[in-house]
Amino acid sequence: MATIPVTRRGAEKLKEELHRLKTIERPAVIAAIAEARAQGDLSENAEYDAAKDRQGFIEGRIAEIESKLSTAQIIDPSTLDAGGRVVFGATVELEEEASGDAVTYQIVGEDEADLKLGLVNISSPIARALIGKEEGDVAEVQAPGGVKRYEIVAVRYA
Repeated sequence: MATIPVTRRGAEKLKEELHRLKTIERPAVIAAIAEARAQGDLSENAEYDAAKDRQGFIEGRIAEIESKLSTAQIIDPSTLDAGGRVVFGATVELEEEASGDAVTYQIVGEDEADLKLGLVNISSPIARALIGKEEGDVAEVQAPGGVKRYEIVAVRYA
């Protein structure tokens, strides 16, 4: 099975979610199922059906997180030395050539991505366009509104 790159922060978030699911969510749904069973006829018991659906979701998410953590390659961006190239975990300052707008993104794993926080998925078009480039290079990104060109102003590993 292939390894999944994830930052140290992303791995901690996954571990916290797993802990919450196992210690809070799972026991709560088990109690809800027991309570619904106590109401009698299960064939027309909406609370029971809802609780069983929730249990299925929780168990599926637990299995998914455990699988991701078991195949995770945890990368600490602060220990990287990629010689100024854009790699997984790098924080990249960009300037859009057309508008001059400055943006900063960190390239992270799938579960960590949050564009509002400047965290872009490694498999996103912008991250794919940036990987391997260096300060001063221009990256062309296929956006919904057409091709956008970004100049790489700075690359940091923090």
